Amino acid sequence: MGVPVSQMWTVAKYVLTQRLRGVKRYPLVLMLEPLFRCNLACAGCGKIQFPADILKKNLSPEDCFRAVDECGAPMVSIPGGEPLLHPQMAEIVEGLVARKKYVYLCTNALLLEKQLDRFKPSKYLSFSVHIDGPREEHDVAVCREGTYDIAVNAIKAAIAKGFRVTTNSTLFNNAEPARMRQMFDEMTDLGVEGMMLSPGYQYEKAPDQEHFLQRRQTVDLFRRIFEKPKSRWTFNQSPLFMEFLKGNWELECTPWGNPTYNVFGWQKPCYLISDGYAQTFRELMETTDWNAYGRKSGNSRCQDCMVHCGHEPTAVQETFSSLKGLFGAARVVLFGPLKGKPLPELPQQPVSRPVGDLIQLDSFANRETSESAA
Repeated sequence: MGVPVSQMWTVAKYVLTQRLRGVKRYPLVLMLEPLFRCNLACAGCGKIQFPADILKKNLSPEDCFRAVDECGAPMVSIPGGEPLLHPQMAEIVEGLVARKKYVYLCTNALLLEKQLDRFKPSKYLSFSVHIDGPREEHDVAVCREGTYDIAVNAIKAAIAKGFRVTTNSTLFNNAEPARMRQMFDEMTDLGVEGMMLSPGYQYEKAPDQEHFLQRRQTVDLFRRIFEKPKSRWTFNQSPLFMEFLKGNWELECTPWGNPTYNVFGWQKPCYLISDGYAQTFRELMETTDWNAYGRKSGNSRCQDCMVHCGHEPTAVQETFSSLKGLFGAARVVLFGPLKGKPLPELPQQPVSRPVGDLIQLDSFANRETSESAA
């Protein structure tokens, strides 16, 4: 696993402490979303579809610190929008590191190389660079040519300066297993600490609604991607979650595991679904009808979701709080992936669109505001 021992120990101690205290629901990772503004307009993301007045809003450092202290999770993921467009992002990160929170700053890396000097290397900080495949597939996914090369150069520069660097990749039904395996090789050769994978969630406002994965397609895709995996690949995800993606381990969603705080407040119930907002973390936990979410609830929006932000917390909790989960994870680490049941054949997956078919959505990216913020 691409996770430092100190971080694994911190998380394990935290989970065990919650269990010993009898706490049924607790956060593992705070999804801190300080802005929705972005300098890209990815076809599978609906964040920049917010009105212009909302896109101009930022959480202040004080807002961020208050949410982190209130939540108490040992890890903080900072997605967006593009976090590096926030004029006080370095100050926010510095404050979180001072609190000894493990921070994953999620970035498309277009501004990363220019801004590296604003940050200090730390075991508590990792730049999580969004990479959706090899060069052609990545540029198609983010709807702008040249972004892969910029991201790769930023990764090299960050690693050279001593920063922790991971990658995160969102997969859709046009992902080709052989090409994804090529990406794993490329990122490993660059020296990234670990890679994170997740099937895309079907955002209602995303411009491209044709390439989201259904649950059965997700299992088929990840089984094909990880057929005979290479030992040199390193993923910063729990073994049980990786087996879940391949249909070899059952995990129910725990939406409270990765609560979201953004410019509207605490989002109910999770990062992917917005059914209202709470003013405090306590209100979020006490007033959300958690039984209304997850696959077993019957909620139609949850049936195909296998995204990490809902299921990775479940995998981590099972690993550190049950013998079944502990032995299951250990078995995968020591002896390799579990053997799944044969799956019936699916129709051939659509192929990736060529770079020439890039969806031009830059008008939605609020370029003028983005560039001035940079």
